[in-house]
Amino acid sequence: MGTSYDLQLVPTPGQTLPLDLKTRVDELLARVNKQMSTYDPDSELSRFNRNASTDWIAVSPELQAVVAEGLRVSELSGGAFDITVGPLVNLWGFGPEPRRDQVPSDAAIAQARERVGYWRLQSREEPPALKKDRADLYVDLSALAKGYGVDQLAALMEANGVANYLVSISGDIRAKGRNGKGQPWTVAIEQPTPGQRAVKRLIRLGDHGVSTAGDYRNFFEQNGQRYSHIINPRTGRPVPQTLVSVTVISDSDMAADAADTALMAAGPDFGFQLATDHHLAAFFIIISPDGKSFQERYTPEFEPYLLPSQP
Repeated sequence: MGTSYDLQLVPTPGQTLPLDLKTRVDELLARVNKQMSTYDPDSELSRFNRNASTDWIAVSPELQAVVAEGLRVSELSGGAFDITVGPLVNLWGFGPEPRRDQVPSDAAIAQARERVGYWRLQSREEPPALKKDRADLYVDLSALAKGYGVDQLAALMEANGVANYLVSISGDIRAKGRNGKGQPWTVAIEQPTPGQRAVKRLIRLGDHGVSTAGDYRNFFEQNGQRYSHIINPRTGRPVPQTLVSVTVISDSDMAADAADTALMAAGPDFGFQLATDHHLAAFFIIISPDGKSFQERYTPEFEPYLLPSQP
């Protein structure tokens, strides 16, 4: 997945963790990568993307389930989130190919947009299969697979009797139980400032997953303009630098992972309306017009998780 993972485990008194737990974790994540990575040309997803057939193509139940969730979020967001946005992501230099840090031409954007459209992809649960309506459709699960991997790590901890854990892959986190001090897990929402690491707000996570999407880590600049890795499928361009960060809390980290990207792509107004309409626990950080300050906005469902601001 091009990033690192972190596990914090707190055994109960007298509990001994399996000696091969790290091996099991590595094997699990390698399996997820082999199913869903666009960076691995031999992954199951990469093979599906190369397959020019428009008939049903058999896939693993795991890949089908993640694609089905991606299609669900694509539909709910009115296309603000689109799991077929990969051609645009790749065009802007944020995909598997080496970064170009160059704004593509209008013609190239229009050409890539012709290949984007979640409604051209169908998913079938039994037997698990996917179907393209267009041969060159390209599925990108970057906004789901990390969350799915975190959920699988959580399931692995449960299966091994670990009742207190915090597992994360990059900015995607699942927690349960208590930390080493016997308190509920507390995590930070980051200040969305490029090149810095600072806490914006603290949240008491409880037994939930949390995911944050932002435009302040993965981007390039040209002629004083920042272009982030989050692409609006409807414009074919990176989201404007207005809404800079969205954090979503959910029982499923995969759902949170997809939702934060959808809300970022939808923007500060439509995104907040989506979050409100679907009763999501969502926290928005919006930059001021002069770029010097940040405004917080969050749904009622998010408020119970927020700890008081530090003076």
